[in-house]
Amino acid sequence: MSSTHGYHAVSLMRGFLGAGYGPVAVAGRTFTAPLVDPLHRDGWTLDDREHPAATTLATLDWGDGRSGLYDFTDNQWHNQLRLRRILVRGSRGEIQDDSVVRLTGPRTIVRSTLVRSQLGHDLNLDGHDTEHLSFDGEVVWRNPFLGLRLMDEEIAIATLLRAAARWAAGDGPPPYPLAQACQDHLLSLALDEAVRTGRPVRTERQPWAAG
Repeated sequence: MSSTHGYHAVSLMRGFLGAGYGPVAVAGRTFTAPLVDPLHRDGWTLDDREHPAATTLATLDWGDGRSGLYDFTDNQWHNQLRLRRILVRGSRGEIQDDSVVRLTGPRTIVRSTLVRSQLGHDLNLDGHDTEHLSFDGEVVWRNPFLGLRLMDEEIAIATLLRAAARWAAGDGPPPYPLAQACQDHLLSLALDEAVRTGRPVRTERQPWAAG
């Protein structure tokens, strides 16, 4: 996982792996190297000089065949000189960003791609919007806010807010239960401690897991 940081990255790892609330062994360290930092939250820096940037590498081991590798560089959210990379490995194949390779039968390994249907490109005149995602010719996700021209993060936020409203009204499950948030933050703190001390950290099952 080289995409986002802290409990955000941990949440994605746990979601991809279907990891629960059991003990986790965490180890990590940082490395510093020069990097140009052309973009911050406020926009372009107009600074093409190299500055020291720390990269944090850490491993999270759930001990049941599930593990995660955390890779994050300072300001990676905004510094477009660092590409996002997400790799999900399983026993019968793996997903690398938008590419999928898998075993489908005896002596048969196939490759497929997750395809984004983006309106407004080339001769498409239906407005600039994400329409859907498809896999092997089948739509696997549709934009629930088509027509509002939201960016990906805004679609995610709106989806979460709508699910939270339904939960508050008693019309659905909690979209991100407190127990899940506590577990993600616990592992994020353990990651920080492992990096700070240079020693492995082991988390144990916590009271919120009972819920």
